[in-house]
Amino acid sequence: MSTTSLVPGLPSPDRSPRLREALIAAAFTADGLLDLLGAPAYAALARSETVPALRATRGDGVLDTLVRLFLLQRPVAYERARAALPIEECLADGWLVRDGDDVRATVDVRPYGGPEAQDWFIVSDLGCAVGGASGASGQGEGVVLGVGGASTTLAGITVRTPVSSALDVGTGSGLQALHAAQHATRVTATDLNPRALHFARLTLALSGAPEADLREGSLFEPVGKDMYDLIVSNPPFVISPGARLTYRDGGMGGDDLCRSLVQQAGDRLNDGGYAQFLANWQHVEGEEWQERLRSWVPRGCDAWIVQREVQDVTQYAELWLRDSGDHHDDPAEYAARYDAWLDEFEARKTKAVGFGWITLRKSGSDRPSIVAEEWPHPVEQPLGESVRAHFARQDYLRTHDDAALLADHFTLTAEVVQEQVGLPGAEDPEHVVLRQNRGMRRATKVDTVGAGFAGVCDGTLSAGRILDAIAQLLHEDPVLLRDRTPQALRLLVEEGFLEPVRS
Repeated sequence: MSTTSLVPGLPSPDRSPRLREALIAAAFTADGLLDLLGAPAYAALARSETVPALRATRGDGVLDTLVRLFLLQRPVAYERARAALPIEECLADGWLVRDGDDVRATVDVRPYGGPEAQDWFIVSDLGCAVGGASGASGQGEGVVLGVGGASTTLAGITVRTPVSSALDVGTGSGLQALHAAQHATRVTATDLNPRALHFARLTLALSGAPEADLREGSLFEPVGKDMYDLIVSNPPFVISPGARLTYRDGGMGGDDLCRSLVQQAGDRLNDGGYAQFLANWQHVEGEEWQERLRSWVPRGCDAWIVQREVQDVTQYAELWLRDSGDHHDDPAEYAARYDAWLDEFEARKTKAVGFGWITLRKSGSDRPSIVAEEWPHPVEQPLGESVRAHFARQDYLRTHDDAALLADHFTLTAEVVQEQVGLPGAEDPEHVVLRQNRGMRRATKVDTVGAGFAGVCDGTLSAGRILDAIAQLLHEDPVLLRDRTPQALRLLVEEGFLEPVRS
């Protein structure tokens, strides 16, 4: 049951099914927009550039009308809007307001394609559906953003197995709750901003998704001791001097908000459950960032921490000052705010800020697997299955010693290819590389033994038997080869190049 009420001045979701029908009938969908605008104008919208889309919607078609009304925030003649929408219902429910002979939208509505080609709609504040956070410049502190790169990244890395309960902390416009509603029996969404909870309700209703349990409050406070199978959060992770903008600034010192979120998640996860976050973290003088993040991991949880990007403190301050439009303000005021950010970092001995993903899995193991790595390279989304497989491999390696490893059977993971690198015409390659063409797209060098092993690894023979055959071909001692190979074999399994054959 929701603990929030409707927010004055925002639309009512009560008759959203009728609006949804009208939008879909007019092809106001992700595919429909691409067809109408063309790829260049569609891509420009993601950069907050609207001129190409305005040019593409100069016609008088129903879809042109809806794009100008809900995405580009242009007034539209009442008669044009009536041809596209149940106009009186939209006016009565607050989706539109009358302005003389025109109508205009009160909120942004952005078509969004679901993972199984569902037609969804993300509702946000005016000026915030196009371009994500960059569309928020000049908005008030309680602004609710639409879809941005961070939110789609989190949606892509989330494990999508069926679960009984899911929690979206800091739901914003409700994108993560919308995804979770497709595979969770019960979805709870929280936010400190009551306007965000209302927007999440609108997003779910207009997308035809089940209602969520919406609760107002900070972090885990609104859910008490409730337990969940999945927890997700794209929190206000920006490390800033103060909490000027609710949608992005943590409001705690340094990276304390992200640390608190991660540390407290363990007590609210059911056994086998996942908690997945986007986060920023400080790189502090005299401290390895990996150790800083490992200290955040709660007891009884495995963790996979992936640092995707690092910025020095000047780059970081400039990024977020531009995000809030401060670079357009008085130069002296901009300089003062810039100086305040650098003061904050200097006081905390912060030399850089990392950004990435943190995934916890409640294993209950007294030998937790905590992997913290830097991976700035391209990946293939969605990665939810890759995340699930990572933890399954950790379970396997934790329960198999070297003898069990050599007795087991393995296959080369699908989409792994072998590359030989060397000078043209050389008899033998300088080295051999195994490369994944899916998921994390890792690559690793292997020696002659590793290349030979991968080449015949089809699950027929045990690892030990394969090594014995390789030893005979290379005229090596099979006992010595068995002794020195398990470590390399473990690495190939851990990084997803090899997978054990399940009996």
